[in-house]
Amino acid sequence: MKIVIVGPGAMGCLLANFLSKLFSTSKDAENKIWFLDKNKERAAKIHQNGISIEGISGYWQSPVKATVDIKEIGWADLIIIAVKAYDTKEAVTQAKSLLVENTRVLTLQNGIGNIEIINEIVGSERVIGGATNLGATLLEVGKVRHAGHGETVIGRIDGKIPVEMRAIREIFNKVGLETRISRDIKGLLWSKLIINVGINALTAITRLNNGRLIEFEGTRRILREAVTEAIRVAKRKRIKLIYDDPLAKVEAVCEATATNVSSMLQDVLKKKRTEIDFINGVIVRQGQELGIPVPINSLLVDLVKTIEASYNLML
Repeated sequence: MKIVIVGPGAMGCLLANFLSKLFSTSKDAENKIWFLDKNKERAAKIHQNGISIEGISGYWQSPVKATVDIKEIGWADLIIIAVKAYDTKEAVTQAKSLLVENTRVLTLQNGIGNIEIINEIVGSERVIGGATNLGATLLEVGKVRHAGHGETVIGRIDGKIPVEMRAIREIFNKVGLETRISRDIKGLLWSKLIINVGINALTAITRLNNGRLIEFEGTRRILREAVTEAIRVAKRKRIKLIYDDPLAKVEAVCEATATNVSSMLQDVLKKKRTEIDFINGVIVRQGQELGIPVPINSLLVDLVKTIEASYNLML
């Protein structure tokens, strides 16, 4: 299987390292995993040095190919979209020429709306949605710390389970990425959204690791209130969440990824744009449309946007 990962961030690099195990005994192993990047210098560095992982799964290095020139890749069996949600349209449009008859496009991105964007570009029959509770922190270009184990769940909006999706599940499990298939992808993505609603913005504001959020009375209370608002919105929309107790699940994820630096906190530390509009911002917009008060999520959105707008003023 020829796999192309679009976006060499923390999660993209972690996935590439795990998936490289699949081809570790093959003479053309480095030809099986590609990164498609938009940054020429970053792609060149990864192409030359490969990628490395450290942390809870040990340390190893993997050769991969990386390019900004889609013609070098040619085609793909599987395209994994691992860019920020606000870059989805541009990334998928760039990758579209890699499609052949049986190519599938898998999104493991944060937030709500990515599947709909990808559907419009490549057609819904090719698109597989997903969510992962893996924890990863990007240390520098091509180097990532594996900070938390977690299940990956994939599925299609229409609930169908084509043979290509089963193959993806088997490959992920084979390399140590615990993966299962769900027929209710909407419930899955909203369940992951609620986890991110509780964790990401709070870590970005406080600059705490995931696990620290539940160690302090103040942050734990805010986390619970933000999650409770999101649960109310999901229930009003009649979305079936995959966890019996979503709030307990959020706190369990904090514990399981205790040392992880959330993706939003990583963005803030690098003074980059965050995905706040696709996470807590979703709850604010949906809450307003449904007439459900969401003051905590509104406050979190305002604070994160203020941080973004004031990067050049920070001490």
